[in-house]
Amino acid sequence: MKQKKKFSTTPYLEFSRKQWAILRDSIPMTLTENEIKSLRGINEDLSIQEVAKIYLPLSRLLNFYIISNLCRQTVLNQFLGINKQKIPYIISIAGSVAVGKSTTARVLKALLSRWPEHRKVELITTDGFLHSNAILKERGLMKKKGFPESYNMPRLVNFISDLKSGANKVAAPIYSHLLYDVIPNRIKIVQQPDILILEGLNVLQSGIDYPHDQHHVFISDFVDFSIYVDASEMLLERWYINRFLKLRQYTFSNPNSYFYHFSRLTKNKATTIARGLWREINWINLKKNILPTRERANLIMTKSSNHSVQKVRLRK
Repeated sequence: MKQKKKFSTTPYLEFSRKQWAILRDSIPMTLTENEIKSLRGINEDLSIQEVAKIYLPLSRLLNFYIISNLCRQTVLNQFLGINKQKIPYIISIAGSVAVGKSTTARVLKALLSRWPEHRKVELITTDGFLHSNAILKERGLMKKKGFPESYNMPRLVNFISDLKSGANKVAAPIYSHLLYDVIPNRIKIVQQPDILILEGLNVLQSGIDYPHDQHHVFISDFVDFSIYVDASEMLLERWYINRFLKLRQYTFSNPNSYFYHFSRLTKNKATTIARGLWREINWINLKKNILPTRERANLIMTKSSNHSVQKVRLRK
């Protein structure tokens, strides 16, 4: 008896690099080589070709979604008979440590702000919503920095909720990677942006990820479009170690750096420590808390060995 062919089902449309690049259509490049250079992460070699083939099609797609969202808001305001409220379109960017989330966020901010509509785009990282080192030490969580329990989630959720409610000004705490801590009494005022890009490890997580903190509203409840930046675990470990070694040469060498003592280590010793930090902390966080959220994203960008995106999956 002839067996029926089985078809696999997936909520995603999958594109190769070449297929995705075509979707740029005729969108012009609005960034110069020097501007792209300034957007690169310490461990990445972002090229103008990468921006053209990957990020311009993505910015085009997001522009379509944003236009549609504005139309929906207009319809609601007309139905309610109220004046137009300025509610930002929120884009979240998730993924592992060292995968390049920050670069993705910076590039999208630059591109989206240069569309003819000249929209106001703000970028916020969730690092500022970490508990202070003093609190983390008190709770025995310094080695779990970046895990769900290390964040002041109610404060982060309130921040996003206030923005989505049309608040005129909302304050976000500021984190210093030099000091490896939240800066006391320092805030960034976010004032009614058209678009907010929220970048962080935890932005796709929901209730099942916070059994220790029984609140009922989560960041993902307010996000309009979510992106997950993906790569193999082997590449992530390599990138983490390489980034650590570069930070050792530059940021860590500053006497004010929290990690100043690492700058005096030999390269071999520093590599051993970086590998240990990856495997004992960051890999565990990836497997337990970050990777399980990948399939919640609207779009998944998968990177290859040189940080270039080779595959894009878009939710149908």
